[in-house]
Amino acid sequence: MPRGYAGRLLDVDLSEGRIGEVRLPWRTLEEFLGGRGLAAKILWDRLGDRWPKVDPLGPENLLLALTGPLTAFYPGARICVSGKSPLSNGVVGSTASTEFALELKAAGYDGVIVSGRAERPVYLLITDEGCEIKDAGHLWGRNGEETLRILNREVRGELSKPGRGLPREPGVIYIGPAGENRVRNAAVMAKLFHAAGYGGYGAVMGSKNLKAIAAKGAKPLPEVAAPETFKVLWREVHRELIKRDRFRRWGTGYGGYFVAADTSSEPIRNWQEEWHDERGFGGPHFQFKFWVKPYHADFNCTTSCMKISCIKTGRWRGDITDMPDYEMEAYLGPNLGVFDPEGTIHLSAVIDNLGHSGINAGNTMAFAAELYQRGILTEEDLGFKLEWGDVEAFDRLAHLIARREGIGDLLAEGTYRAALRISEWKGVDVTPYAVHVKGIEVGAHGIRSDKDYPTPIGYAASPQGGDHTSTTRDAYEDMTWSVFGDSAVVCSFCYHDPLIWEIARAVTGWDISKHRWCTEHGRRILTLQQALLLLGGPDVYWDPDRDFDNPPRFYEPLPTGPYKGMKADRETVERMKRDYFQAMGWDERGIPTRETLERLGLSYLDPHLREMRR
Repeated sequence: MPRGYAGRLLDVDLSEGRIGEVRLPWRTLEEFLGGRGLAAKILWDRLGDRWPKVDPLGPENLLLALTGPLTAFYPGARICVSGKSPLSNGVVGSTASTEFALELKAAGYDGVIVSGRAERPVYLLITDEGCEIKDAGHLWGRNGEETLRILNREVRGELSKPGRGLPREPGVIYIGPAGENRVRNAAVMAKLFHAAGYGGYGAVMGSKNLKAIAAKGAKPLPEVAAPETFKVLWREVHRELIKRDRFRRWGTGYGGYFVAADTSSEPIRNWQEEWHDERGFGGPHFQFKFWVKPYHADFNCTTSCMKISCIKTGRWRGDITDMPDYEMEAYLGPNLGVFDPEGTIHLSAVIDNLGHSGINAGNTMAFAAELYQRGILTEEDLGFKLEWGDVEAFDRLAHLIARREGIGDLLAEGTYRAALRISEWKGVDVTPYAVHVKGIEVGAHGIRSDKDYPTPIGYAASPQGGDHTSTTRDAYEDMTWSVFGDSAVVCSFCYHDPLIWEIARAVTGWDISKHRWCTEHGRRILTLQQALLLLGGPDVYWDPDRDFDNPPRFYEPLPTGPYKGMKADRETVERMKRDYFQAMGWDERGIPTRETLERLGLSYLDPHLREMRR
């Protein structure tokens, strides 16, 4: 019997008000592990036969919050949130660092499956004694800070016992107003500024009238297969991670200058450029003026890459966020024409509190700003001027999108769907300005200079579209590698090869190796995700001949910087896609072959994909 698992999942039907438990076969756990992989399997088992008809924002869709066997054991505890994505109509495994994952496992559960829709706003409270559906009317409409403050006080008070004092605050995942109003790319939030941003699962929570899930457990973690070996490896991996001094000291936020200046791959004014030399936007200008806590770590994390920033004076006094990290820094800074650290911190705090995804909402707002720049969207359409660098204008736009008011209602559909609607409204094709892949807004790492880590097909070939965390330098090996982290479920900033594989074997008792994962388990999960993406629906179906590609902008030459003139090459992209699809056992268009499905134990997908093959 494998170890590392609590062995059961909560199964909550909000329409019926019913709470049950599910125990999965050990074979299923071995083949799909947890997190992202297990989410895809559960979604197929429950919804697969009618997948194209399932509305991601309807009660039939599932919201899954899943741990993996390494969660809370390996450094960097995270939770994986998934379901049918309202952006791609496929499946995204979206993870966030949070003690919620630890508390869930300590309460005796590997995850939560939520279906249906509550009649009124609710939240779930999970403890050692089970799960309760509780009223959340007093939380609906609250921003992130207010939600956490109320829930922490409420749950701690309810769980306190005479003579034992107050317990520590619970682990919580929740949504802000953006999720409540079903903004398609809204995030599921954790703590104050952690987010499971890709996939639009904040909108899925909102569609279920589910404001939050809180967990507080007091049980020991599950047993591991080789306790003494695990102890030795646990100490060793922490010794290795603490050596990553530069990353530990400064986190990703120092990338706001260097990714642009050194690799020419940072989004600037909706990716019209990718290079800048604005030294005032460098890390020290955040660190020395705004940092209030330079080392901030989640449970069992030695890397400690998060840095808390606070605006201490002026009109935005009291705004608090992370450094911001690189993605928020880029998308809410240069991407909006903002090169002021204070303005970027303010926008980051606004986005977090509203429950937007910093990457996805930042992408959509910049898309709108470029349309304003080109005269396609007017001041009359917006209700105000939307000029590059105007922090207050983007603040206002973020609120309009979160509340679905005015132009915000249209932009709340996400960049891709908004582009289609604006094209129809204005009689101008604006899709070339929409920087997305398969409906997922692209992460803040460009491919035109070929100096950053994504390959030319990293986004185009990924079942998770624009997700920058699911692609790295070697598209074949690293796409399966990212699936491991999202399924294990651990933080990629804490990966140590080969120790992570040794720890996986010590925890589970399975024969897990990098080679076996890349050639078997990882491929199985990616192939299932690819099938669900291809099935799509009900409002969007992706054409592999047209849509498995980069954004049009990435084929435009870089206009400035040391790599001026460089761009993605279409012939190279097509060749690399064919090679990658062949390596995965898919046909040249990205359709999994019958032979591959049989070899991976996924033959049940064949009837659904047969007509797609030529």
